[in-house]
Amino acid sequence: MKIELLHIVDCPNTDIAEANARAALDTLGLGAVAVEVVTIRTEAEAASTQFGGSPTILVDGVDLFPTAPVRALACRVYATESGIAGAPTQEQIEATLRGASR
Repeated sequence: MKIELLHIVDCPNTDIAEANARAALDTLGLGAVAVEVVTIRTEAEAASTQFGGSPTILVDGVDLFPTAPVRALACRVYATESGIAGAPTQEQIEATLRGASR
């Protein structure tokens, strides 16, 4: 399993998205799986990846929370139980990873 966290420079949500992804993987017994943090620096890079805005979490090249890819250095929001947030919660990542592994 390959996990990539795509983000733009100075994204305020990168750290929390990475921490939530890491915690979800640990909880699911996937602690050995690395989370590769990838900086998207140009609109060309955004257009050539499955970038859905910063931060985007990919599992084996597929967006964990599917959305239309963007071609800009843009932020992303997620609907969570407590409202709109800049990163998915650990619980959302866990639930989606469970579904992805079936």
